[in-house]
Amino acid sequence: METCMLEWPGLLSGLVVGLSLGLTGGGGSIFAVPLLIYALGVEPRTAIGLSLAAVGVTAGFGAVLRAKSGEIEWLPGLVFAVGGMAFAPLGIRIGHHLAPALLLSVFALLMTYVGWRMWRGKADGDPATGPCVVRNGGRLSGQCYVRLILAGAVAGLLSGLFGIGGGFVIVPALIYVTGTSIHRAVATSLLAIFLISASGVTAHLIQGQQFPMPLSALFVAGGFLGMLLGGAMGKRLSGPALRKVFAVAMWGIGLYMLVRR
Repeated sequence: METCMLEWPGLLSGLVVGLSLGLTGGGGSIFAVPLLIYALGVEPRTAIGLSLAAVGVTAGFGAVLRAKSGEIEWLPGLVFAVGGMAFAPLGIRIGHHLAPALLLSVFALLMTYVGWRMWRGKADGDPATGPCVVRNGGRLSGQCYVRLILAGAVAGLLSGLFGIGGGFVIVPALIYVTGTSIHRAVATSLLAIFLISASGVTAHLIQGQQFPMPLSALFVAGGFLGMLLGGAMGKRLSGPALRKVFAVAMWGIGLYMLVRR
């Protein structure tokens, strides 16, 4: 009976995460933790681990879809992921030493910040002028590797701490460093999120984290469906307007978390 009661909420919550991740690449996965906690009643620390696992699998599914259409910048994405994979376990270790109430409060503030970044985000038509443009035969210099790895380390630390993909760090970093378009940056971010999340989930499993089933499967299934819808809708919707809608949603959820903590 309990499984039946969680079936539709679990699927719908995963759908929201997959849809936002497919549409924006940067920041969409931040909805996972509050949905798991407040809509599905999952304990905060378990929600962080489950969020990381679900977001990672969903992002991996999206990366496969984007790879087939040739949208992924492989070398920058893999270099970025190296820094993230190294620091995700550190974020998990730090999170285990913080009180759940404090962790959720900081998470709520992070949502406010991500919402602000999305509100004033780079428009789709803006020229991409990064110091390490890799299109048209360009190559990464040593300085570019360092920039990507450092940005990846920040994304990995946040992923481990809060169970998020870190796309709101990955997408702007890829645009700035490599000069790639926002659409290719979103696609590449899915590859990086998958690899960083895999590192974090491995660290959770080593520490004895268990994921509730079948809720995990339902959440991931909803995420897959949302990713498919988000990928299709993203080609038809206005990027700036879409980001503003997600920004307002993040501010609302962040405020709710601060009140409920």
